Amino acid sequence: MTEIQLKGTKALVTGASSGLGLAMAEALLDRGASVVLTSRSKSKLQPIVQRYRASGLDAYGLALDVRDIDSIDATVQWVKREWGKLDVLVNNAGIGMRTVNPKFMFEPQPFFEVSPEGFRDVIDTNLTGYFLVSRAFTPLFVEQKSGKIINISINRETMVRKGFVPYGPSRAATDSLSYIMAEDLRPYGVTVNILLPGGATETGMLPEEYKDTWKSIPGLLKPDIMAQPIVFLASHLSDNLTGERIVAREFAEWMSERGIKPFD
Repeated sequence: MTEIQLKGTKALVTGASSGLGLAMAEALLDRGASVVLTSRSKSKLQPIVQRYRASGLDAYGLALDVRDIDSIDATVQWVKREWGKLDVLVNNAGIGMRTVNPKFMFEPQPFFEVSPEGFRDVIDTNLTGYFLVSRAFTPLFVEQKSGKIINISINRETMVRKGFVPYGPSRAATDSLSYIMAEDLRPYGVTVNILLPGGATETGMLPEEYKDTWKSIPGLLKPDIMAQPIVFLASHLSDNLTGERIVAREFAEWMSERGIKPFD
C-alpha cells in the first residue's frame, strides 16, 4: 500500500478555524505538510495553531477575509515572503443558510423572503471569495508552473433544494467557476478540482441552538471524512488530475473506478 508523505508541501486552507477546514488542515499537517490556517478571526486560530506547533506540526495562523482584496493581498505577500511558493490552495471559507434562516431545515424560507443583504453576503463569501483568493494566488502558480487548487462544494441535490437560496446557488456557481478555472489553468500546469463531503456534515454551519436535533439526523457525516481525499489531492498522486468533482463519502469507489491503489 502506498504511503503518502507531504513533507515540503506548502498549503493554505481558508475557513480553517473549525469544521471541514480544520479537519483538512489537520490531515495535511499530520502528513508532514506546512499549513497556513486562515480565518476571518485570528483569535480563533491562535490556540489551535499553538496546539499543533506544540505537537511538532508546522502550522501557521493568519487572519483572512476572503471578501476583502487588501486582506487577501496581505496573505499572498506573507506566503511569498515566508515560503516563496505555494503548492496547495484549499478554498473552503463559506457561510451557510443559518445566516439568512436559522430554521432552514425545518421551516424552509422561499427565495422572495430572503433579504438582498443576506443574499449578497452569502454570494460574496462563498463564490466571490473563491474567485478573489484564486485570482490573487494564480500569478504565483503560473510563475511556478505548478500548483493545486481545491474548491470545496456541496451535493447537487442541495443546490436545488427548496428553501436553499442563496446557499444552493452560491455553491452551484462555485462548481461552474471551478470547471472554468481548470481549463483556464491547464496550460500552466496548475490543477483545479472540486471536493465535497457527500451529505449533511456536522460543522459550524449548523445552528448551535438545534445541535441536538442535527446530531439525531441519520447518516450525519463527521468533518474528518475529508481527510483522505484532501491528502490525495495535495499529493503527487493527483499531479495530472484536473476538472474532477470528488465526493468524499464515495472516495474509495472513485479511486477503484480509476485504478488508483489505496494508500495509507
